[in-house]
Amino acid sequence: MDAPRPNLNEARTKIVATVGPACNSVEKLVELVEHGVDIFRINTGHGKIPDFEKVLDMVRQVRVITNFPVAVLLDLSGPKIRLGQLAVEALELEVGDVVEFVRGSVSELPHQLCCSYGKLLDEVKVGDRIMLADGIISLLVTSKTKDTAGCKVLTAGTVRSRQGVNLPGVTLSVSSMRPEDIENAMWGARNEIDFISLSFVRTPQDVLSLKDLLASLDSTALVIAKIEKREALECLEAIVEASDGIMVARGDLGVEIDVAETPVAQKRIIQVCKDRMKPVIVATQMLESMHENSRPTRAEASDVANAILDGADACMLSGETAIGKYPVLAVDTMDRIMLHTEQLLKDSPPGGRARKSDRVHPITSAVTHSAANIAEAINAKLVVVASRSGGTAWVKAKQRNFVPTLGVSSNLATLRRMCLFWGIMPHLVESFEDPRKLIEEVIQWGRAQHFLNVGDHVVFVTGTGVINNTHNLLVVHEVSGDPLVKDA
Repeated sequence: MDAPRPNLNEARTKIVATVGPACNSVEKLVELVEHGVDIFRINTGHGKIPDFEKVLDMVRQVRVITNFPVAVLLDLSGPKIRLGQLAVEALELEVGDVVEFVRGSVSELPHQLCCSYGKLLDEVKVGDRIMLADGIISLLVTSKTKDTAGCKVLTAGTVRSRQGVNLPGVTLSVSSMRPEDIENAMWGARNEIDFISLSFVRTPQDVLSLKDLLASLDSTALVIAKIEKREALECLEAIVEASDGIMVARGDLGVEIDVAETPVAQKRIIQVCKDRMKPVIVATQMLESMHENSRPTRAEASDVANAILDGADACMLSGETAIGKYPVLAVDTMDRIMLHTEQLLKDSPPGGRARKSDRVHPITSAVTHSAANIAEAINAKLVVVASRSGGTAWVKAKQRNFVPTLGVSSNLATLRRMCLFWGIMPHLVESFEDPRKLIEEVIQWGRAQHFLNVGDHVVFVTGTGVINNTHNLLVVHEVSGDPLVKDA
């Protein structure tokens, strides 16, 4: 980047990057933040709490070095079903082959498969499909006894131990949170993790159970529900309502439903989130080829662009940054795609009336909406939104206004939360209790960074204190000719 973050020229859509062996150093994480990463993802499917603690310690160092409040997303694995230990480590299956699932976690014969879900043999039935290796291999259950399920191979491939197992159309009794998930969530709550996502959500109650656990530990982490099951699509609106945000987890979703349905499902999920003013992350295989290549395919670039045009608040990189050969280049490439795509959004500003949100007072919604309209009308250089909890910045983000917006707070946790909000650049201020001091501090910062010049207009949204927890003050400030900072 040409300037330290926040940078008025950075992409409005946020970037989530998964931490893994390819970026497992403070220096590499600093580089990723400098190229546009807003949130680091810790995948609990790989590693234990001591590993997560090491990553969190590195992120804390990155915040100090970059002076940017990069956030952390803890991704709970949920009831992910995996194969157990196979008798043959690389089992080649051809169309028409017959294999059988057996109870236990270790297979004794080459043609036997086993898995981590003990009730699989109780809950599958003849005619069900079993998908292995992210849907590459398809099996059909053709026979069943108490302790075995015979399967015919429909699509060929190589099976390895610990690969994922999907059971599309099969209703499972497994809990949404395993004991490991509960332990990891409690660790996250005690370590001020900003976002916690729950995999394989099926009902709103799954989300509420996690929220109750976090509330009991006084955690303010936002709960992100991952949509990757057909059951979730069937009660999507209720799940979105119960959640603080949504992740479109296309990897397992594309296996649980027909892959041809996935693009339409993605658009529907994003639209429901827009309607209910909830942030949404689009994830999985966005720049998949950059695991090995320094350039994405044209289809991948279009995939990222379409997610942005649909209304995604953030896009996520998984293996691209965790194990890929080009983690920094992948982030830089995604950032450039975002910047070019967002130019199209500028030509169709949202407009309309102020929308109510249960996150803020109705007066705050109205004032924030008006600030955006005024900023566009006077060609303001910057909108500044003061926020204690992030609610006002949340509402501002959902307006999709293209005037650069600075979300200011004296609370570091609030600033990290803003890292998920579209178009909001988090910035630490000493205090915003006194509007005059806030204006002076922001203008001084803007001029020192060469963001603001004499004659520029800045629109501030803050409060007078007359109405508690309400932003009822809108100020239009013109940068004067009196230098607030001395030239270097």
